Amino acid sequence: MNIIHLKYPHQLNQVDQTAAYSLAVGFFDGVHKGHQAVIKTAINKARELKIASAVMTFDPHPSIVLGGRKEKVFYITPLQQKLDILNELGVDNVFVVQFTSDFAKLSPEDFIQYFIRDLNVKHVTAGFDFSFGNFGKGNMETMKELSNGDYGVTVVDKLSDDAEKISSTRIRHYLQDGDMESAAKLLGRAFEVPGIVVHGDKRGRTIGFPTANIQMIEGSFIPATGVYAVRILVQNKWYDGVCNVGYKPTFKNPDDRQLSIEVHILDFNKNIYGEEVQVGWYKRLRSEQKFNGIDELKAQIEKDKEEAILYFKHLS
Repeated sequence: MNIIHLKYPHQLNQVDQTAAYSLAVGFFDGVHKGHQAVIKTAINKARELKIASAVMTFDPHPSIVLGGRKEKVFYITPLQQKLDILNELGVDNVFVVQFTSDFAKLSPEDFIQYFIRDLNVKHVTAGFDFSFGNFGKGNMETMKELSNGDYGVTVVDKLSDDAEKISSTRIRHYLQDGDMESAAKLLGRAFEVPGIVVHGDKRGRTIGFPTANIQMIEGSFIPATGVYAVRILVQNKWYDGVCNVGYKPTFKNPDDRQLSIEVHILDFNKNIYGEEVQVGWYKRLRSEQKFNGIDELKAQIEKDKEEAILYFKHLS
């Protein structure tokens, strides 16, 4: 998969001028089932037209540049993870457009000129609610109206489940509640977060449950505090585990609000400090709680471990 980073005004010499593209366009945070429907439609259109498939996404999140959010922006899929998923979906090319103040000021007409016509896009596919150009003035009707026959347009209608539209907003709510199973239904896979194994306080090994202390990639969305059945990718192999997300109230001063993410990996005894890992979150087992001493904590961790083993046994 070719990855081409573009900035307005972009340098077209980065782009293969002889290629034509069937383009799926959107921010695609999460690359959930709704996004996948848009991307697969563009891939199918590429095959039909015998041209290359492409996805156009944006970085960073528009609200970081436009200042529309007071809270910090956390991604369901940070950029590299998004690219990995697009590669798995079979996309030929990805255009990563740097979202800047100048880019945000582009008129819909200029967006189409620079990022559709100048890139030799022959077909554009997007979701029904995709907007572009200054203040989001352009929509998919605008895309059709301004085409002049230069490119085709496909609008993918909203994808819904039993409840409502599949959206990144719904997935965020599920993650905030720790409802990993509902999030996975919308994503079409378990929610995963990349990170690196760092040194912790090493207390787990003293009570018989050594843990990998995970520092998540900056900007990653961390689910609600609690204890989870997880899988962790270490050195290209997945292992079952139990993860605690929280503030370790049994040991820590309640005023110390340093969030920790620790995974007890089942049937594992390697030293993996410094390793890049991926944590897949499957089921929230319980909320975080304070215990009256080490023995009570150890007994509960043993229960959590057994529950996770049983969960993954039934899953497979």
